[in-house]
Amino acid sequence: MNDTEILGVEQSGPVRVLTMNRPHRRNALDAALVDALDQALSGAEADPGTHAIVLRGAGRSFCAGADLHFLLELSDSGSTPTAFLRTVSALATRLETSSLPIVAGLHGHAVAGGIELALACDLVVAAAGTLIGDGHILNNLLPAGGAAVRMPQVLGQPTARRLALTGELLRADRLAATGWPHEVVADDEVDTAAMRIATTLARAHGPAQIGYKRLLARTPTMPASAALALELTAFDEHWAAHDVAAALRAFVNRPASTRTEQPA
Repeated sequence: MNDTEILGVEQSGPVRVLTMNRPHRRNALDAALVDALDQALSGAEADPGTHAIVLRGAGRSFCAGADLHFLLELSDSGSTPTAFLRTVSALATRLETSSLPIVAGLHGHAVAGGIELALACDLVVAAAGTLIGDGHILNNLLPAGGAAVRMPQVLGQPTARRLALTGELLRADRLAATGWPHEVVADDEVDTAAMRIATTLARAHGPAQIGYKRLLARTPTMPASAALALELTAFDEHWAAHDVAAALRAFVNRPASTRTEQPA
């Protein structure tokens, strides 16, 4: 990755690695970085050889949130940050609803906009010492990238309220009991673990994974009856659009020793 690039894009087999590269600002989000991430996500989704994404940060942190210097520049020019924050919110939604599974690799800090990006990813691996939190209220800010919505869904109400209303940062190993981050590793093992998880996700790439991710993104905010109906509709449409029977027939006709069935 070139040191002058705001976002590094590298390919490792079927996995595309996106590296936020503003280390002097702890990879804080400004308009240029958000735009680069949005374009890189489109590029990965359009590439038939890319089956999973790793999102990481260069330098000392994953992402420390929105760049406060950039917000102040907007204010000094007579603008509010609202239009910019709409792009941050839209980026998080794109990560959540992307056809590709996305693994976030956290280290250093994942705060405010940083935790909002991570919450929108499918799986998260974190260095044990990563400081994770919301932090908005400590700067007299409210969230605008999804924290108020996704933190309770992902972390549960008790932990979400603690992070939201105190602004405190907790180490990743203290959050592990919530089930998020999904995996906590030694500080020097984040990249290896993120790539391992992404490679596993890439092996499962296909219409079923894409359809399942779409369901996972849509159903949490729906009434249970509507979500169950959507699931059945998605099954029916998937069965009709893809030759599922052929895949099942190939599986059951394989020698038992070659099957990949796992115990429930």
